[in-house]
Amino acid sequence: MHRISEFIFFDMENRICKLFGIKYPIISGGMVWCSGWKLASAVSNNGGLGLIGAGSMHPEVLREHIQKTKLATTKPFGVNVPLFYPELDTIMNIIADEKVPVVFTSAGSPKKYIPWLKERGIIVAHVIASSAFALKCEEAGVDAIVAEGFEAGGHNGKEETTTLTLIPAVRRVTSLPLLAAGGIGTGEAILAAMALGADGVQIGSRFAISEESSAHPDFKKLVTGLTEGDTKLALKKIGAVRLIKNEFFQEVNKLELEGATPDTLRILLGRGRAKKGMFEGDLVLGELEIGQVASIIDEVLPVETIMNNLIQEYQKAKERLNSDLFEF
Repeated sequence: MHRISEFIFFDMENRICKLFGIKYPIISGGMVWCSGWKLASAVSNNGGLGLIGAGSMHPEVLREHIQKTKLATTKPFGVNVPLFYPELDTIMNIIADEKVPVVFTSAGSPKKYIPWLKERGIIVAHVIASSAFALKCEEAGVDAIVAEGFEAGGHNGKEETTTLTLIPAVRRVTSLPLLAAGGIGTGEAILAAMALGADGVQIGSRFAISEESSAHPDFKKLVTGLTEGDTKLALKKIGAVRLIKNEFFQEVNKLELEGATPDTLRILLGRGRAKKGMFEGDLVLGELEIGQVASIIDEVLPVETIMNNLIQEYQKAKERLNSDLFEF
């Protein structure tokens, strides 16, 4: 039974596996202050596609992480590039110089860079939060789309559309390879996403709280104690982001309830707030980004164990559903 389910799930005819040249249709999120070379290479070495998060790296730091990833794995990997990055042209040139095979773009329109990247043989995926933007991505020429629901950590869609609703909506308007993201941290969730029309998944929070994540140990420990309702979308006027409800969040929430202007919120946010929280471990005044799925993450595990768990959970869930169907 296990051999059959492994073949069905991990057959290289899966479009995401074929596109990226990977064993499993599982991609790690390119998360700021979490997704360095150790996490990216570990995910790739265990059959997924690991992403380096360029959003928290100066150009030469990114180059260093790319080079270390190439030394740590012979498998495909990629870089996630937020398109509001201030040194975007420099970042893209480094990616091309280092022959990174895959780029995931987010937080903006990828249209300007898609022809340039594809001319260099780089596969491009883009993260969206609505079917309207999925259509624009297809028109722009992306190779794959990541549809990220409201449950996700980090920066999020203002529409607050859940993954359960978003995936079938996006699948209705595009035939491109589709990755589901937001609230996915178990094999059962992978099966659900694929049942809704996704070809694979992108997982952030579960990998952010892995041993290989570069996040601060105190941040990881805090996340393992969260329950439902301990995160909330905030800062919608300047860029919606899901935060843990610490003291910094309470300050933000108070200002937002009082109708604070975007400028007032930017002053409170300041610079380096996410680094202060997730990388340096200030759990009181730091910006602590994590997804809703954190409420079921109760331990810090190595990537190898996480990947094995995801695969086994998927297989068991699929077998259980097949059994229930035949009984019906």
